[in-house]
Amino acid sequence: MKIGIDLGGSHIAVGVVSSDGKIMEKTEKRLTSIEKQDIKKSIVENIYKQVEQFKNNYEIDELCIGMPGWAEDGVVVESGNLGIKNYDLKKALEDINLPIRIRNDAKCAALAEHSYGCLKGYTRSIFLTLGTGIGGAAFLDGKLLEAGKKPGYEFGHMVIIKDGIQCHCGKKGCFERYASMKSFKNNLRKALNLDETTRGEELFEMIRRNTLENDDYYVIENIVSEYIDNLSIGIQNLICIFEPEVVGIGGSFVYFEDVLLKRLKSKLQEINSNEDMKIETAVLGNDAGIIGAVL
Repeated sequence: MKIGIDLGGSHIAVGVVSSDGKIMEKTEKRLTSIEKQDIKKSIVENIYKQVEQFKNNYEIDELCIGMPGWAEDGVVVESGNLGIKNYDLKKALEDINLPIRIRNDAKCAALAEHSYGCLKGYTRSIFLTLGTGIGGAAFLDGKLLEAGKKPGYEFGHMVIIKDGIQCHCGKKGCFERYASMKSFKNNLRKALNLDETTRGEELFEMIRRNTLENDDYYVIENIVSEYIDNLSIGIQNLICIFEPEVVGIGGSFVYFEDVLLKRLKSKLQEINSNEDMKIETAVLGNDAGIIGAVL
């Protein structure tokens, strides 16, 4: 058995994964604003606590972590969404006494979906994780495309708006500043004068129930339309470059599938002269990060 960890900008999910990719048991914790203030300490303490509990119940032989950004030899070289640079996470976790591997979270999720989920059976595909940021991966001839030392294929940081919103990567107008789920939900909260604690489930219901009789109909409609437009621009760029058989989308976008996916497909078909675009949402949901971390 291996332990897979999906370490995100706002959560830590930990699971025990069998050799055939099944999650035997898992826990998930959302990081509070206070915990985020000392993110390194919060990450290490939460991982220690959960791993030790699982070690008491399972025969564990490896700890595998998927995280946003770039890790090398156990060192988090840079993770903008976590606000961490040059942090030796492997050393910080050495008392766990297990072999530790750390890799980019989007690549982990993509590997899981390619082996067990929405990308299975395709030779050319791309995968996007839409969450706090936007991560990505591409497959050619059924193999994950690798770059150099950095994770590569950082789709979230291609520029889609000239001189646009400042991104933590240093550039302006990055795809993820306009099409991540974090940006979408923040824009919706701001437009509706909602507190930042308003959860995604509540926002989803507002969109699902939005009709002309709603006083905020046009406000919600404008935010959704703008989001779909920006997301379509980025995906269309990737389609032109990779010519995939399928585009897979994971992350918290999956929870908004009922109100966003149909509109996204329609927009992409419009751009592509009504050509049918194969867009699939992640079958494994947020479990993809845990499963992919051990692959």
